[in-house]
Amino acid sequence: MGVFNGVKSVLIDAWGWANYKPIYSDALGMPHRRAFPEAAASWVPAEDERRLAAYKLLAAYANNQAAELAQFRDGDGARERREYGDPSLFIEAVLAHVLGDEQTIVVPGAEQTAAQDDTGTDHAMAERVQTLLRAWAVEELLPMRIMQTERKAVTHGDGVYLLAWDPAKGRVRCKTYDPGFYFPVLGEDGDATDYPERVHLAWELPEDKKRGLKPRLRRITYELGWIRPATASGVDRTGRPVRAPLMTEPDDGTPAQPILGAGDTVTPDGLIARQYLWNDAPSYVTCYLTDATWDLGDLKGPHDVDDLPMDKARFATNAAGEVLDQLDLYADFLPIVHVPNTVPDAEEHWGTSSLAKVLQVFDELSGTDTDSAKASATTGSPILAISGRGANGRRSEMAVAPGTVLELGENGRLDTVDTSPQLAELRNRTTELSERAATIARLPAVALGTVNPSEVPSGYALEISLGPLNSLVGAMRLARAHKYALLLKMVQRLSLAGQHPDWTGIRPQPAELAFGPYTPTDKAAVLDQVTNAVNGGVMSLETGIRILTEAGWPMEDAETEIQLIQSRRFEAARQLADATGSSKAVGDYLGIDIAPDPAPPLPELPATTGTSPEPGVLPAE
Repeated sequence: MGVFNGVKSVLIDAWGWANYKPIYSDALGMPHRRAFPEAAASWVPAEDERRLAAYKLLAAYANNQAAELAQFRDGDGARERREYGDPSLFIEAVLAHVLGDEQTIVVPGAEQTAAQDDTGTDHAMAERVQTLLRAWAVEELLPMRIMQTERKAVTHGDGVYLLAWDPAKGRVRCKTYDPGFYFPVLGEDGDATDYPERVHLAWELPEDKKRGLKPRLRRITYELGWIRPATASGVDRTGRPVRAPLMTEPDDGTPAQPILGAGDTVTPDGLIARQYLWNDAPSYVTCYLTDATWDLGDLKGPHDVDDLPMDKARFATNAAGEVLDQLDLYADFLPIVHVPNTVPDAEEHWGTSSLAKVLQVFDELSGTDTDSAKASATTGSPILAISGRGANGRRSEMAVAPGTVLELGENGRLDTVDTSPQLAELRNRTTELSERAATIARLPAVALGTVNPSEVPSGYALEISLGPLNSLVGAMRLARAHKYALLLKMVQRLSLAGQHPDWTGIRPQPAELAFGPYTPTDKAAVLDQVTNAVNGGVMSLETGIRILTEAGWPMEDAETEIQLIQSRRFEAARQLADATGSSKAVGDYLGIDIAPDPAPPLPELPATTGTSPEPGVLPAE
């Protein structure tokens, strides 16, 4: 056994791509404690230490600070390494292609017109939900929130959204958190891809000497649990704000009984049931919120983020004066959405950074850039070698500057060391490494903007070169599709729970976030294809409008665009009138009110004497 002491174990996990760096993986496979002190905090679970260290390592590369981390192990000489922003370029390129030109909230069925449906009920509801969600996205600056979270996801491999109802603003608020603050409690027996039932958002707060505050740990916890009786804000014996159960007044020997929350009922089994607006059947669970802080000095002993001493916690209070100690949110879901950058591996919860597989290439690039900088110094200011004596019998000054004249005597000689060939080779090496990194990351030169458009032989060749990028973006958008559908579902439910007047009578609808195109589009070709397909009857006008919108045509609203098109298609309206004979159908098609055609007047005939005239004989006057 002693022979194997100190042997480094090989760790193959979601963060194994960084094991090649000694500062990240020491003899025991753990990160350097001085370089990553946050990951080594006493309250951080052991299984999250490598994850947090990997986040910091990736952030250092993205911000040109990898040399600062290397200094902890390699000394001050590591600070001389050049970092020219290649990782940041890759991050922004991947981010731009994943998000596309724009992001649009789409509710299936919202673009259908009521005239094309027997009842129009479902389409009308879908259109209303889509309008409300798009209005909410504008007020909440959703595109900016998406970019903030997606930049974290592309860089670190994970992004986190938090949704909460804000009574003051009257809408759902969307916040983004650093994934290093995200600590889900994943069951050992369950699938890691399942939605967790308990999630912590935790981070350390620095010491504030002006306010007399010590270093603290803040933890916000969302967890699902059985519905319990109602509680109210109170204080414990030490004066600490807590929540206490509400009880009835005892009467005639009847002991005090717990009070149920509004709308809650007790089942024959003794469980408390609640009917949520978005469910057809009653539910027995709800989400509880706890927001507390601890002094780091009080966290002694084997405690981690999921097992902190609650008797030492100080609970926060929201704007309504409610103590955030197991506060019932009246929702049966956790309002947190974790967005992985890639499709997680089987039994894995975390995504993978877009930089993970190319970090070693970036290290080689940094070393080559450093060597190039040194070689360019000797090329611009070459090394001189003087042999012989000066004309005046003594050596001239050795410092050489522009305009310096050196007098050389008989047999004197001046030699220079030419390092330009080495500099050219280093530049070629830089180009080779850049192309290698782009190939590994599946980012062709055209995607990075480093190719001259005139050098592309044809559009077909360009399309073939974009093949790796298409597969990359397709896989990354697949990992995000159901996450954003879940986020929009939560926005609808929280709006109903907040009893916003605009959401009265709303039935939640499936919604998705559609990402725009990420490659140049031939708009004229797309328009020609859509026109032929719609006129040929093999494509609906709604589908054609959607394709044109995705191709970049400026159409604010598909429904409005369809109505404007139909209002000018009089020939189609005439054919509709001939086919149906209904003025109302034609009016609905054209978007105008058409009064029903009046009944033709009855002919007024002269009075008769009761006898019919013979054929061909006029009646007598």
